[in-house]
Amino acid sequence: MDLFKEAHSLGILTEFYDGQGQRRVTDEAALKIIVEAFPRPTPHRLLSGAIVIRSGQPARSRLNEAAKLPVVWTIKRGDVQVASGETGEALVEWPADLPAGSYRLELADASSCREDLPLLVAPEKAFGGDFDRGWLLAVQLYGIRSGRNWGMGDFTDLANLIELGAKLGTDGVGLNPLHALFDDRPGDFSPYAPNSRLFLNALYVDVEQAPGFRKRPDSKLLQQLRQAEFVDYKGVAALKWPALRAAFKAFMATPDSAEAAEFKTYRAERGDLLARFTCFEVLRHRFQQPWWEWPAEWREPDAARCAALLNGPDRREAEFVAYVQWLAERQLRHCKELAHRLGMKVGLYLDVAVGVQSDGFDAWNEQGAISRTLSVGAPPDPLNTVGQNWGLAGFNAPGLELKNFEPFREMVRASMRHAGAIRLDHVLGLKRLYLVPHGFPAKQGAYVQMPFDALLAATTMESVANECIVIGEDLGTVPEGFREQMADWGLWSYKVMIFERDDNGRFRDVDAYPPNALVTLNTHDLSTYAGWRSFGDLTTKRGLDIDPGETDEERWRALGLWDEVLRHNAIEKNDVYSAIGFLSRTRSRLLAISLEDLLGVVDQPNIPGTIDEHPNWQRKMPVAIEDITGAIDAEALRAATAERISPAGV
Repeated sequence: MDLFKEAHSLGILTEFYDGQGQRRVTDEAALKIIVEAFPRPTPHRLLSGAIVIRSGQPARSRLNEAAKLPVVWTIKRGDVQVASGETGEALVEWPADLPAGSYRLELADASSCREDLPLLVAPEKAFGGDFDRGWLLAVQLYGIRSGRNWGMGDFTDLANLIELGAKLGTDGVGLNPLHALFDDRPGDFSPYAPNSRLFLNALYVDVEQAPGFRKRPDSKLLQQLRQAEFVDYKGVAALKWPALRAAFKAFMATPDSAEAAEFKTYRAERGDLLARFTCFEVLRHRFQQPWWEWPAEWREPDAARCAALLNGPDRREAEFVAYVQWLAERQLRHCKELAHRLGMKVGLYLDVAVGVQSDGFDAWNEQGAISRTLSVGAPPDPLNTVGQNWGLAGFNAPGLELKNFEPFREMVRASMRHAGAIRLDHVLGLKRLYLVPHGFPAKQGAYVQMPFDALLAATTMESVANECIVIGEDLGTVPEGFREQMADWGLWSYKVMIFERDDNGRFRDVDAYPPNALVTLNTHDLSTYAGWRSFGDLTTKRGLDIDPGETDEERWRALGLWDEVLRHNAIEKNDVYSAIGFLSRTRSRLLAISLEDLLGVVDQPNIPGTIDEHPNWQRKMPVAIEDITGAIDAEALRAATAERISPAGV
């Protein structure tokens, strides 16, 4: 088949217009790699793809012209048949009373053509919460200072932040992704580049709360790590991992304890997924190579081989991996329960990365559904004129369909385990992903269509089952009708003040913000409020030889227009509390306020396009958590958020 025809059959768009309005055609060499990275699904002859049914809405599908009538069909859940029928017409009516869940649809037409497709039955809308309006304190957990942590924020710091937030009237705490990273690569610490989105980052464990913990490390080393300006991940890991191993050894010596029974229950609950993760971690440390270079028998997950490994000489090491994950889950669950006891409307608001590292667990575990040779990114736009390559492997549509979309559901489910709300980073990826082959510049990527309805259905099923609000980070170049379709399914939008302007650059007024949205001044990839007003972001980027996409004159004009909309709302000052007061008046149901903004931090947590040039994901807060109340103007904050104050904060 011709390369371009084959690409189109796989949903790969070989040309597109970027964020600057330029037409781009994907390089043929790059396109070939993208095509070869996708599994080859069986061609759809009878129906066009996965069937999505929404509760309360008509459930019908049109057969393809190639189908020879009559067509008989059977719906199965596992091995159990739940419905069947026959149609002599091109329009098929599906049962209206199927419970929410994943099914398989088997069809056969008069010519004996057979087809097997996913069928998803979803609630009409995602969980929407049971409150009017509230606000969240957004923090980079790793950057929290405290007089007791081991050099980076941990889950005990998070519990203390929740208690602090309750006093201020917040309805939850928003966090950077907590996904599992590589424990033996302390220089690889971006929370958005995980080993796995299905498990947690063990460095957030408060070791002193671990069953079996006995002895604190050298106090001088602890003080050095606590007082450092930036998080020393290597130093923290050098203290935490030996301490965790010592705690594990003591813990395993008490097999009849209540905690041991709890650990056993956790392992049973996480089942085969945890077993495969522990197996992968043992193998990764053994071979010290990407998984595709391992011995052939280990390059794909194998249940029998994993079981043998977990019951062999490596059993104790695998149990240690499970123990550390249990600790992380245990401590994070405590934070969720604490927020609930304090009456918070949301509790934890967790971020979900758009992809994973290609040599990590998720990519090994789901090789058909995750394309390891392709990186998710973005085409050139005014803020990133050369495009972006995020170095992350993402899902592919054919592989997800072959697996009944379960890998995606599993990822969403894991993210919601302890959350009252999640944010899907780059939610546009549910409709189309911009993929760049390894070794090619970002501008040589291609857009790939994704099964939008099916992924929305899977997200909605998990949202309702876990009573978790879903916020889609819908910034950037958004396809026509995307936001409307997202809203129709009950997913919330993500509104960033800096971007909320009309075609003339004027900032939108409070009435322009939609109700079902999270509104915020900025993001982790943008300037803080203090940095924006002081031109600090422009200065920093120019010092790194990065085009900031804005001149000083344009910034002065933006600041003037911002002050103008504040005055229009009878807000005479333009400090951060005035800005918060403006956003607090919007109809948007959630407002996120970053701790950096409250503390007047100028530097942003991350500058896209940099690696070592800027201390991304390392900067600590300027004051310890014990001193935050005195470092912010709590009275001004309460006044600014008065319309949103929770009863827990009164």
